Amino acid sequence: MKAKNKLGLVFFPAFDWAISPTHPEREERLLYTQDQIFEEGIEDIEGIEMFNPIIATEKDIQRVHFCVPDVMSRLTESHFISVGGAIKASQAVMEGEVDKSFALIRPPGHHAHRVVYGDRGFCVVNVEAVMLERMREEFGPLKVAIVDTDCHHGDGTEDIYWNDPDTLFISFHQDGRTLFPGTGFIDDLGGPSAYGYNVNIPLPPHTGEEGFLYVLENVVMPILDDYKPDIIINSAGQDNHYTDPITNMNFTAQGYAKLNHILDPDIAVLEGGYSIEGALPYMNLGIILAMAGLDYSNVYEPDYDKEKLKQSKDIAEHIKRVSEVVLNKWKNKDKLAKEKFKGVEIVQKSKQIYYDTDGILENQVQHFKRCDKCSGINWIESKADNGYNILAITIPRDGCSSCVDEGYSMYKNGDSKFTNIYLQDKANDKYLKG
Repeated sequence: MKAKNKLGLVFFPAFDWAISPTHPEREERLLYTQDQIFEEGIEDIEGIEMFNPIIATEKDIQRVHFCVPDVMSRLTESHFISVGGAIKASQAVMEGEVDKSFALIRPPGHHAHRVVYGDRGFCVVNVEAVMLERMREEFGPLKVAIVDTDCHHGDGTEDIYWNDPDTLFISFHQDGRTLFPGTGFIDDLGGPSAYGYNVNIPLPPHTGEEGFLYVLENVVMPILDDYKPDIIINSAGQDNHYTDPITNMNFTAQGYAKLNHILDPDIAVLEGGYSIEGALPYMNLGIILAMAGLDYSNVYEPDYDKEKLKQSKDIAEHIKRVSEVVLNKWKNKDKLAKEKFKGVEIVQKSKQIYYDTDGILENQVQHFKRCDKCSGINWIESKADNGYNILAITIPRDGCSSCVDEGYSMYKNGDSKFTNIYLQDKANDKYLKG
């Protein structure tokens, strides 16, 4: 047997790390998958190659996050290796060693925002974002689409790329009114320099294979065809499975394999998924076969029952209506942006974030300055109930000389009320902390 697409696999189960011994996000999440891969003889297929993760650096994290008070106090060794696994997967693709890659790693990361005080939604550092910014640093400018198929809205990835027109973020997920983190609504379209490039597709509980694939074929693929990214990344959470203990969806291993066949991502990165025995071994196997261009038609769970998982007509009709609205907003994004930001120089966005594992409550106000020459400088004023009050300034990758100068001036002359002041200069790949 030979893979049609040369596929790289990176495993990192993080044997020595878990939030607690019985927590859903623990090492067993990938051990059953690893057994399934060995049992099916995946390693023996010509064209499928295994890679060891590398270790991400502090600077990799600083390109994306403002860790409070600093990176080393927030991340464990397992987090650095998990991110390093994704980076290795991306390097294998970008350097031409493989056609595609799949990073089966933990801990996950898509709930980690730009500012990080601790662990929320099982995430401390945003794996895909750190991987992507390392790719851009190593291989130059890239126009990228991140398609998040985790059952939970990818609020951290949304936050990181809110104002970045070079990164299209699409998340289809269980409606935030029914599930953590309570975000991901259709009208959340992005910042002034990237309005419309943040695409949320909230789906009702009990959406099945039919609904997920309808959204993929009728919304996601048309948007991707229009956007024409250089790279497609699947933020491949698997907690939308019908046996997952913390969600309410009815997706299947066969459906996930079809999704990856149609989406055809360059890189997939494992996110959530907590049905350790009943779902992950089969869903990951389906993804691997689909990405390798191999037959996945016989990948089914032992308890799969098509009739029990059949999606209702009401859900199907609701999904069609949502899909029409989302696609219409994409097609009219430029017009909508002109109307929304007409005459506005600085766009403000306020939000409250609760770090559920660490019990920290954060209040922050984001400011996005509109600029005719670049994406515009932006800054965050953030205060948490653990005593920190920070100013976090970001100069965008395409930052003009005026925005660069303004960013450094803000950093140098920051108000004494702040306990910490940070500067993330993406234009020059520099990070300062005061």
